[in-house]
Amino acid sequence: MLDWSDNASSAARKPAPAVLLTTPAPEPTGLGTIDRSGGRVSVDEKRMINCRADVNQLLPLKYKWAWEKYLAGCNNHWMPTEVSMQADIALWKSRDGLTEDERRAIKRNLGFFAASESLVANNIVLAIYRHLTNPECRQYLLRQAFEEAVHTHTFQYIVESLGLDEGELFNMYREVPSITDKAAWAIKHTQHLDDPDFKTGTPEADQAFLRDLVAFYVIFEGMWFYTGFAQILSLGRRNKMVGIAEQYQYILRDESIHLNFGIDVINQIKIENPHLWTKEFQEEIRDMVRTAAELEAAYGRDTMPRGFLGLNAALCEQYMHFIANRRCAQLGLARVFDEAENPFPWMSEAMDLKKEKNFFETRVIEYQNGGALSWE
Repeated sequence: MLDWSDNASSAARKPAPAVLLTTPAPEPTGLGTIDRSGGRVSVDEKRMINCRADVNQLLPLKYKWAWEKYLAGCNNHWMPTEVSMQADIALWKSRDGLTEDERRAIKRNLGFFAASESLVANNIVLAIYRHLTNPECRQYLLRQAFEEAVHTHTFQYIVESLGLDEGELFNMYREVPSITDKAAWAIKHTQHLDDPDFKTGTPEADQAFLRDLVAFYVIFEGMWFYTGFAQILSLGRRNKMVGIAEQYQYILRDESIHLNFGIDVINQIKIENPHLWTKEFQEEIRDMVRTAAELEAAYGRDTMPRGFLGLNAALCEQYMHFIANRRCAQLGLARVFDEAENPFPWMSEAMDLKKEKNFFETRVIEYQNGGALSWE
């Protein structure tokens, strides 16, 4: 059983001697000329970034937590078409089944997620995979990239099932300001790392890579997705849009591993490169988290201008403060907001935020390989 504890990161290992490169190392694509006289790779030669060892050699493993997360992702395999949408279709078509506020929240939610999963996937394959120089971590990234494709498939399946305007939903990230603002904020980090001339190996470049990891793992997947989860699971608790809610539960389980993998990677890079984690850089990261929470509060006001039973924009903002403080703690940073309580105590049934375990961990029997939820 994997331990998702945020107090004892599985990435915490004995610090490696800091190596401060003055010039960028050759880009570790694994596609260069084979060194016929090269020796075998040892564990001590492996590093998260700027590694000069052969990135094509998976074994011996150095970061077993990365391999364990890869295996967990494989065991958690699912496909959206396994979930029945019949009840959702009937409710959506019913004149009195949903309020206009509920319909607005659902459509905005789908609009945000539909493009967001693709943005995360692009970041993985265009930026993170290119600069992360550890083969077991790259193995997990390949699994994560597939899961992002499954998530995008999920929103296509929902849109098609409900007969929604696909152009409206999938183009919201360019038409709805509260969604565009978040997407634009995150994309700028990938755009920098996707520059063909960008290479890690200097403190400035390595910090840029860390910013990208924080932006996508900690903020995009670890903060911004959580408002959407709360909205849809809130409807599911009231027996509304239960098919969508089930699929969001599967996504939430995937995202829990994505988040913890990203945090472990960031913390391991900090251990191996302590010169990067300056006080100034720590404050910059805290400012990123604070700004992200403000953008999410604006998104909450847009998706729920009046709110609906048990949920409103003010409570979602408080929830985001609670999440933001937890993310800072996981990175070893001081909190950015006054101590906030979780305004949705029922969410503790959906996920244990202290340990970042699987969704509904206290009530659902864990399943593998696409089985449906089984309730005790």
